[in-house]
Amino acid sequence: MTKVLFVVSAADRWTLNDGTVHPSGYWAEELAVPHRIFSEAGWDITIATPGGKPPTLDELSLGFAGGMPKKRRAIKNYLDSIGATLSAPRPLDEVDVDEFDVVFYPGGHGPMEDLAYDEVSGELLRHRLASGKPLALLCHAPAAILAATNPDGSSAFSGYRMTGLSNREERLNWFARKAPWLLEDKLKEAGVDYLKGMPLRPFVVTDRNLYTGQNPQSSEKLAHLLVSELRG
Repeated sequence: MTKVLFVVSAADRWTLNDGTVHPSGYWAEELAVPHRIFSEAGWDITIATPGGKPPTLDELSLGFAGGMPKKRRAIKNYLDSIGATLSAPRPLDEVDVDEFDVVFYPGGHGPMEDLAYDEVSGELLRHRLASGKPLALLCHAPAAILAATNPDGSSAFSGYRMTGLSNREERLNWFARKAPWLLEDKLKEAGVDYLKGMPLRPFVVTDRNLYTGQNPQSSEKLAHLLVSELRG
């Protein structure tokens, strides 16, 4: 059976430039849709967070920003159905990443607060990338690569083609004007060959064993691609 590890932010906020706090966490669609697709494919799914803390849902992701009402209801119902699993994640530092066929990072603004600086996650990412086994990051989740550094201080992802939420998409959020940094800028600074598609449209980039999706709208496409690749 294919085994997939979801690494989810444990943050419940994003601290902005002026010191104010924007309530946040994981984005509903980015966790629910891939989780459902992997589950329907018969995959065994493990969820892990820093410290084993239950992840926080970003309530904005079930509001207008999360899409049409029918879609939001389906996502909420699915998250409710896996509520017991979400409430008891494994501590990330107790996970053996080599046990998993796929590692998947969903986004939301949470990773900008914790995974971008988390040394355990950073080492996991560096090791996973070097292993050649599938690694996928979605929307804001590529922020986590900022903690994945080589011994000389360079990024383990330097030179890789990848995507993530674009500056233009981030600035659709009213609070982005107070953001301490924007993901697209940081990925470029890390030496990534950053690519992007049309705002709010599905866009996926693959490079060797690295799979990335630009935005929440890329959730389904990225998950189906991974299922197809592993079946192949």
